[in-house]
Amino acid sequence: MSNGDQLNLDDLQVDRENLYREETLTDRKVAQIRRMVPVRADGSDDPDRTVIFSGQTHIMLPGGPMPVQFELDADNLEDAIAKFPEATKKAVDDMVERVQQMQREESKRIVTPGDLGGGAGGPGGMRGGQDNNLIM
Repeated sequence: MSNGDQLNLDDLQVDRENLYREETLTDRKVAQIRRMVPVRADGSDDPDRTVIFSGQTHIMLPGGPMPVQFELDADNLEDAIAKFPEATKKAVDDMVERVQQMQREESKRIVTPGDLGGGAGGPGGMRGGQDNNLIM
């Protein structure tokens, strides 16, 4: 759902033309591969649509494990397994690049005293009271 879409619970309906059976496969060490098999509303496989594969793993950071999720452009499970290592590396590289970009943008930002937040005000007193007026 995009930011502009609003969920109206009275209009909530399942998209019968876009159903998938989700299967999770794992090596119980580092890899989880999710296979989304298209199905019809009666639960039978829908061979007219493509099976979707995605991968997930965790990387260890100083603050603990962080999940990394990514699409696997694969035609079958063997292909997904073969592409898992490179797709993981690309997803981690993309994540590092996004973090570095955010750090660059943050370092260019001009910080004003009002941005610092919290604590007492400057030498003239501090803000407070019902109208957030300056208290001397």
